[in-house]
Amino acid sequence: MCLFVCTCVYAQTSKTNPPKITEKAAPRLLEAKRATKPVKIDGLLDEEAWKDASLATDYIEFRPAVGVKEAEESKTVSYLMYTDEGIYFGGFCYERTKDSIARELKGRDGFGMNDYIGIIFDTYKDNLNGFEYFVTPLNEQWDAKMAPNNDGNSEDFSWNAVWKSAVVMHDNGWSFEMFIPYGAIRFGKKEVQEWGVNMTRRRQKTGQQFTWNPIDPNVNGFLTQEGYWTGITNIKPPVRLQFSPYFSVYGNHFPINQTGTKNLTGQVNGGLDVKYGLNQAFTLDATLIPDFGQVQSDNQVLNLSPFEVQFNEYRNFFTEGTELFSKGGLFYSRRIGGTPIHYGQAANQLSSSEKLLKNPSESKLINASKISGRTQSGLGIGILNAVTKTQYATIEDINTKDQRKFVTDPLTNYNIIVLNQSMKNNSSVSLINTNVTRSGADYDANVTAGLFDLNDKKNTWNVGGKFAVSQLMGYLPGGKNENGYSHQLYFGKTSGRFNFNVWQELTDTKYTHRDLGYFTNNNFLDHGLWMGYKWIEPKNWYNRIFLNVNGRVSKLFTPIAAVKETYQTGNVNFNAEIQTKKLWWVGMFMGYTTKQNDFYEPRKTGLFFTRNQSFALGGWVNSNQAKKYSFWSEIFARRHFDFYDMFGVDATVNQTYRFNSKFSVTHKLGYYPRFNNMGFTTIANNDVIFAKRKVNTVENVLNVKYSFTNMMWITYRMRHYVSTVDNKAYYTLQQTGKLQPNNTFNGNVNQNANFFNIDMVYTWQFAPGSFLNVVWKNSIFTFNRTIERDYFKNFGNTLDADQNNNISLKVIYFLDYLDMKKWGKKK
Repeated sequence: MCLFVCTCVYAQTSKTNPPKITEKAAPRLLEAKRATKPVKIDGLLDEEAWKDASLATDYIEFRPAVGVKEAEESKTVSYLMYTDEGIYFGGFCYERTKDSIARELKGRDGFGMNDYIGIIFDTYKDNLNGFEYFVTPLNEQWDAKMAPNNDGNSEDFSWNAVWKSAVVMHDNGWSFEMFIPYGAIRFGKKEVQEWGVNMTRRRQKTGQQFTWNPIDPNVNGFLTQEGYWTGITNIKPPVRLQFSPYFSVYGNHFPINQTGTKNLTGQVNGGLDVKYGLNQAFTLDATLIPDFGQVQSDNQVLNLSPFEVQFNEYRNFFTEGTELFSKGGLFYSRRIGGTPIHYGQAANQLSSSEKLLKNPSESKLINASKISGRTQSGLGIGILNAVTKTQYATIEDINTKDQRKFVTDPLTNYNIIVLNQSMKNNSSVSLINTNVTRSGADYDANVTAGLFDLNDKKNTWNVGGKFAVSQLMGYLPGGKNENGYSHQLYFGKTSGRFNFNVWQELTDTKYTHRDLGYFTNNNFLDHGLWMGYKWIEPKNWYNRIFLNVNGRVSKLFTPIAAVKETYQTGNVNFNAEIQTKKLWWVGMFMGYTTKQNDFYEPRKTGLFFTRNQSFALGGWVNSNQAKKYSFWSEIFARRHFDFYDMFGVDATVNQTYRFNSKFSVTHKLGYYPRFNNMGFTTIANNDVIFAKRKVNTVENVLNVKYSFTNMMWITYRMRHYVSTVDNKAYYTLQQTGKLQPNNTFNGNVNQNANFFNIDMVYTWQFAPGSFLNVVWKNSIFTFNRTIERDYFKNFGNTLDADQNNNISLKVIYFLDYLDMKKWGKKK
């Protein structure tokens, strides 16, 4: 405590503007110091060891201002040292008063409206892959892996490691201590090592972010602008062997009300997650008899499109440390344990005296494992394997009560292998293979892709691409294979105020990666252009301005059947976004789409639907999120200029109120009406029937969070989604892509769908990496052909419908081999 008392007494307060760094300096160097005396992680830094640690101070602002030194009254003083067991990082974040510190309890990896301090290590110095560790003023932890991926966001916060931290609040700031064991990081095998390193601090109420080594937002990449931690000697990774056994109990109630079938059922599960360090750089993760019953409910929707809905992944095993497997966009983890491939065929197997008694909508995962890591030469290797058991539908004879089974999904093995070689200048090349092997007569699938992403020495110019081939083995009659091809190419400028990217994407008529990836359609040749310009130096009334222009043209790669038309669509849009001095974001969007030939909406090969040109306009506003009350709102409208007079609106309002650092409420309201919407309805007498319809969709989501401590909290999420399809007139689709009025079709194909879910979760982290979760899940689904225009009546009818209630308790206990070894020695 003495160290910071003295520092506080002699600290000076400066009211003048801090100086600005105008010239790019060489990367900062920090000499590694080995701690020789013990340290207690209590947030105080009062041990003698800290006096000999390496000092990292003089942080530089990079957001919203660029290159400005920290003000004296809010400066950051940090220290770094290491031992044979791990890394110590501690320091003091000064503030004028305690009220200047933004703090909110949000749970593990929950950002919230928090100040934070963090350290980032690039242990392989490849400027591509890193490890991040953050702590907030209320001692909540975040951690992430940094690696390039498809959406441009290189931070994977689903990755979790076990490490220690402590924080103490003071009248003039907050102090922190972190200990990161070597088991929570990956590095190569060298006697003397040099790592890339940076530290970053966020002051939420002022919107400022600082780093130890200066960051220029005009330069592509964060790790490309790191400093260096030099002279790390004789560190060896420990035995990394960790177990997370679990035990869970479920009770489920649904009013089936059938003789011989219970409304109330129960289930007891047990399983094990294992993490084993194969060597200093590679890790094996395995889950045996996994249980994912407590994950958040999916946001189900009424899907009127010709393509499947893509859902988020909430299962920990498939979100943690999967950045290698995301390369190339070939992996959609929801395929594993997803809908059986013959799920929709079960009903077709019924005779006139049979009924479908049971048809599970998900396959059962038996086990899954993955190996990932990176060699000292920068070669990243990832292998993922998962097995799902045979899934059956149960069919019962109405008269005799005899039952038989129909295979909806065979025993299936899913496999991914990824090789990713890091190169100079933030560049890389990759090879990825995905494979699905099914037992029995069902076809197998294989996709192989090569990727490259290359930058020049100044990290200004970028070129890259992907070449992929797919094989469906045994898919064609006679057991023959179907082979397909796809590629993507792009070139652009990635640094400076002005950036651009030109690209081409092609798939032939037979390419697909749907068996282990999310895939909508093939047979297209697309060309596109993106241009962007930014002002990131704060001026009189704004902090930042971003302008973007996008353009795209799409056509069929190969004509379909006898259809001569190959043009699909073309569009161009412009958007602008501004951050004001008050930390509000304001944006606008304008877009124009040419005449479209939609080859997918008809659901029948050889036909297409022609939509006329359309114009879209929209805007959004995001208030200062550091305030107790904050909101974001957006509205978009699109108008088609044709005789159908199609018009649609997307309007969303999201509001958050934080009562204090423990309690917050967020509500989202979405309203998405479509007027005179023209779309596929059904196929009757071999004719494709379209309808002019009013589609009305409303979504309400309520989130409530209360934290008892930083280790114990409760969340409540309620979602109601209602979508109605009111058909006004029917049409027959012609070979020309136009619609002809159909006055003979009289089927009732109106739709009224309601999805209602509650996810209420109590979480107690009773030890590092160990959790007790109690979850209540309520779900209701209703569907009928009667349109109820009154939202509240619709909502009331939904609550009156049969409900599925599920209550579960799950205990996960984290065991580390090194800790067990220490316990053994003590005994």
